[in-house]
Amino acid sequence: MSAPRETKKRTARRKKDPNAPKRALSAYMFFANENRDIVRAENPGISFGQVGRILGEKWKGLNEEEKQPYEAKAEADKKRYESEKELYNATKA
Repeated sequence: MSAPRETKKRTARRKKDPNAPKRALSAYMFFANENRDIVRAENPGISFGQVGRILGEKWKGLNEEEKQPYEAKAEADKKRYESEKELYNATKA
């Protein structure tokens, strides 16, 4: 016979501050946002997961030179996030 299972208490997740800055997007996310509609147009009727799979394959197929514009956007977005985060933390404290 197995022992009765103990029930775990769920811990409530803290509410996210709506004034907190949005996280920076990765280079892949900039690529995916630009190319998602193109992939959907080329492959009508495919599922959400299949779109992600195709985008991932296309991203892996890019060389460093082709990824550079997306990485530059990601770096700029990272700087934006860090400056907004500093300002947010300064006003919060």
